[in-house]
Amino acid sequence: MPELIRRVAAVLDGLPGGPHEIVCVDDGSRDGTVRVLEQLTAKERRLKVVAFSRNFGHQTALTAALDHVAGDVVVVMDGDLQDPPEEIPRFLKHYAEGYDVVYAKRVGRKESWWLRLCYFGFYRLLSSLSTLPLPLDAGDFSLMSRRVVEVLKSSPEHHRYLRGLRAWAGFKQLGVEVERPARFAGESQYSLWALMRLAANGIFAFSTIPLKAAALLGTLAIGLAMLYVPWALYAKFILKQSPQGFTTLIVAIVFLSGVNLFFLGIIGAYMGRVYEEVKRRPLYVVDRVIGG
Repeated sequence: MPELIRRVAAVLDGLPGGPHEIVCVDDGSRDGTVRVLEQLTAKERRLKVVAFSRNFGHQTALTAALDHVAGDVVVVMDGDLQDPPEEIPRFLKHYAEGYDVVYAKRVGRKESWWLRLCYFGFYRLLSSLSTLPLPLDAGDFSLMSRRVVEVLKSSPEHHRYLRGLRAWAGFKQLGVEVERPARFAGESQYSLWALMRLAANGIFAFSTIPLKAAALLGTLAIGLAMLYVPWALYAKFILKQSPQGFTTLIVAIVFLSGVNLFFLGIIGAYMGRVYEEVKRRPLYVVDRVIGG
């Protein structure tokens, strides 16, 4: 955290205009981060810390940051320094050219090869499933104008995928390539399950194709069955042969049962998200706000 604040402050010191602010959201950490940030607020007057009462998730933390910023221009970034603060002046240059959103397209990632492969495949899968054009290899690191921030704040959905909402907001957007360095220190607490949950939120929030796929597969199964019926009747009454294939029958039953259960799970995922929305609980609970 000290290195993050030092580098961000150094960038802000070199920018014209102002006043500037730095808003850090602590998502229920247990490693003393809030204490360190509280000490930093005594040295850096532009720093504001929003501490959650517990862990509410990465996308919710970013949402809280947007709720607590006051600037005309907002830069969203992670706190592990994989989003280099030194790119902010380049974002602002494009903002001055009239872009409301300038987002980083991640290149030169330093993660393991299998994780890079998963990221590569996910972005392209989501883009192919979504009816909304979503940028490839774009993370949350971005600059947004105030009117884009207000659009995101007016979207209170619980299962959030901010980079998708950012694209949904429209306005003039530009992607710039930014090399993604390795994490500055420590180990990420963002588990594989959390990544899968974020991916599911992106797919279910911006596509209904998984639901349509159930109807398509059902139609295909009915078509194959209708093609098989004439052959079965012909073999029975003309050839005087009873169709064999007990193993094939069992495989078909098990396969179609599995397909039914799979798509029941898909439907349940959509229904679960509707259930979460209708409860109308707040997205997060703030323990305290320090500084600012």
